[in-house]
Amino acid sequence: MGLLDKLRGEFIDIIEWTEPNQSEILAYRFPRYNNEIKMGAKLTVREGQAAAFVNEGKLADVYEPGMYTLSTENMPILSTLRGWKYGFSSPFKAEVYFISTRQWTDQKWGTQNPIMLRDLEFGPVRVRAFVTYAFHVNDPGTFLKQLVATDPSFETYEITKQLRNTIVSRFVDAIGQAKIAVLDLAGHYDRISQVALQNIGPDLAAMGLALTKFYIENISLPPEVEQALDKRTQMGVLGNLNQYTQFQAANAIGDAARNPGGMGAIGAQIAAGAAIGSQMAGALQGSGGGQTSTVGPPPLPGGGSFYLGIGGAQQGPFDLAALSAKVKEGTLNRNTLVWRQGMAEWTKAEKVTELDGLFAAVPPPLPG
Repeated sequence: MGLLDKLRGEFIDIIEWTEPNQSEILAYRFPRYNNEIKMGAKLTVREGQAAAFVNEGKLADVYEPGMYTLSTENMPILSTLRGWKYGFSSPFKAEVYFISTRQWTDQKWGTQNPIMLRDLEFGPVRVRAFVTYAFHVNDPGTFLKQLVATDPSFETYEITKQLRNTIVSRFVDAIGQAKIAVLDLAGHYDRISQVALQNIGPDLAAMGLALTKFYIENISLPPEVEQALDKRTQMGVLGNLNQYTQFQAANAIGDAARNPGGMGAIGAQIAAGAAIGSQMAGALQGSGGGQTSTVGPPPLPGGGSFYLGIGGAQQGPFDLAALSAKVKEGTLNRNTLVWRQGMAEWTKAEKVTELDGLFAAVPPPLPG
């Protein structure tokens, strides 16, 4: 070290800190290296900073942004601690910490484990939450005493875990207090965020911190529950199954017109679709689904019963024993039109396999 450097090191005339680019430093101790601070030295505190003097382990004066000429007049606490009852101009030793008070934005947080909730519609459910928040140091003295202590360079990663644990705990309380159904959470993110800010505030204030922003990006259900909801939505979109079947059939006819060679396969698809649609519609009618058919008679009270078309009028329903009696009376013959639940249309009795036994002893009609 040269003579000039040694002379410069005797006293510190300028105290300032320029934060490096892309820095994550929350608190920085000004390097003193056993040099003394000269009474009358210049202290520069920039916007987004605060400066705190520590004397023999005790917090003394805290300075907001501005330029100061250090003297006993603007260092009241330090003057009291050092016993400067009157003006004093000799150099002194003290630790100087610069605290970053700017906002730390775009902080990400998400639940490591699902949150258990009791929903009025679904019962017990598990949800995950993803949040973006911003915070800053709003009380440099408390922050220095509670978190920094003697750390010469306190960075954001040292507080991230504590922030996450605090947010998780209070965020769960916020969702519980909101009492909003899971399906309605997306429309109340702002309300939940405000409740969360109020709940988290006191815990962070005890550390000299404050949340400035709290945005809920997403609250999601487990994948299997979301799949079940998707199926439920699909059923709601389909609506009337008969209309859906007609729509599918119309599309198939259009495809057949563009591909004449595939008429056979298209016809099979139409028939299969119609049969499935009819069965599903019948199942919904039987389960009280609220859908009614406008073609044919209403659902039968019991299985295995047939309606008869005699003289242009509908009669029945009749079970097999009653139908056998009708055959003996001559009221029912092979050409009589019959219908039961599950059949697409009225059909001659001789073409219904279930009625073959009724006509075993009855000869077919004479030709011509």
